[in-house]
Amino acid sequence: MTPKQSILRILLPLMLVTLCTMPWVGQQSLPLKVITGSSADPVDSLIFWQIRIPRVILSMLAGMGLSLGGVVFQSIFRNPLATPFTLGVAGGASLGVTIAIFLGINITLLGISGISVAALLGALVSIALVYGIARITGSIAPTTMLLSGVAISFFFSSIILLFQYLGDMSDSFRIIHWLMGDISRANADTLLQISPFVLSGILIITFQHKELNLLLLNDDLAASYGLNVEKARLTLFLAVSLMIAGIVTVCGPIGFVGIMVPHICRLIVGANHRYLIPASILLGGTFLTICDTLARSISATAEVPVGIITAILGGPFFLVLLLRKNAIKL
Repeated sequence: MTPKQSILRILLPLMLVTLCTMPWVGQQSLPLKVITGSSADPVDSLIFWQIRIPRVILSMLAGMGLSLGGVVFQSIFRNPLATPFTLGVAGGASLGVTIAIFLGINITLLGISGISVAALLGALVSIALVYGIARITGSIAPTTMLLSGVAISFFFSSIILLFQYLGDMSDSFRIIHWLMGDISRANADTLLQISPFVLSGILIITFQHKELNLLLLNDDLAASYGLNVEKARLTLFLAVSLMIAGIVTVCGPIGFVGIMVPHICRLIVGANHRYLIPASILLGGTFLTICDTLARSISATAEVPVGIITAILGGPFFLVLLLRKNAIKL
């Protein structure tokens, strides 16, 4: 067994332990009887099965998707500071939610809230714009996609600020709270919404590990190995963007997971995507689940959005990446 395989065998039980123990952690301790449903207090069973269990599973899935998205974008754009939100998916979703809140849209479509539908539509618009701009220029080049994604993100952010300025205090608070990133909306319905996006994204990307290794090279060299560079980049771009769109639709834009976890995994297992992909999936889910548990346990009177916790941890980590040249090399 190689050292990299040994690390993966450590990360897997760590994820399983996190998945099994985090539902029990919180301001309120729960008796073991809630597992069988024989707890004397039905509220305890309700908290465990309908609130904490879905929340832990949702944070695990979101963490997996965000960290995997960071791995892919950092590779296909050959940029160590790329994140799953670099191409404006979060900006588009945020604008969709802002418009829905501003217009007072409270409809439900097929069991999905109007806010979630608006977020998904906004994310899809952003994906279409980035892809359309890339096609107009004649090729799906990393530089073109990055620049168009950044420009679209700034444009959407300015529109969001305009709506916040025009809206009342209640609307502004709801918009800001959503922008912080939050997993408190976890339930059976949100799990059904997010699971197809994340699981399909993981499945597609896992089988593209050889293509990701080649995309780290320049396009000409990758093509000399027989890789259809444009097709591979487009496949990975769409897989990651749709996966992130599904996550943001439910959880909002949770920052820094997609930049922290891939670099940590790259430092411990190397840049080979055969090991980097599973390591990022395992550690990403574990990291966000622990952060969310901390977010809901830190105060008995108010819950802290998990996006604040990841940003507090991610800010210093981001600065360390900038200061350590060896750490940010792909």
